[in-house]
Amino acid sequence: QVHLVESGGGSVQAGASLRLSCAASGRDFSATALGWFRQAPGKEREFVGAITGSGGYTKYADDSLVGRFIISRDNAVNTGYLQMNRLKPEDTAIYYCAASSLWTVSPRGYHSWGQGTQVTVSS
Repeated sequence: QVHLVESGGGSVQAGASLRLSCAASGRDFSATALGWFRQAPGKEREFVGAITGSGGYTKYADDSLVGRFIISRDNAVNTGYLQMNRLKPEDTAIYYCAASSLWTVSPRGYHSWGQGTQVTVSS
């Protein structure tokens, strides 16, 4: 099991970009799928996207994210990334990264989680 530490969140205006990082420690990081999730106050945790252990395949939650959000990873430095472009107020949430030995979009399928990082987008 890996330990994850997130960074890169902040407060920005609509249209800005942010890149979130997820630094991992522990063994077998390259063998784990890496998922990104977000949670707004009073709402359920929501799937954003995920990437396979090799980095060869990515999946995004819906059409509102495709073309704006890009998930990647660099296994040489045990780090995953979420590049967020053209941010909107509705993107405001706490963002989490998580690792799983299985390919899944369900939060329940992820066993290692970062602490979360706040992203706030104002209009």
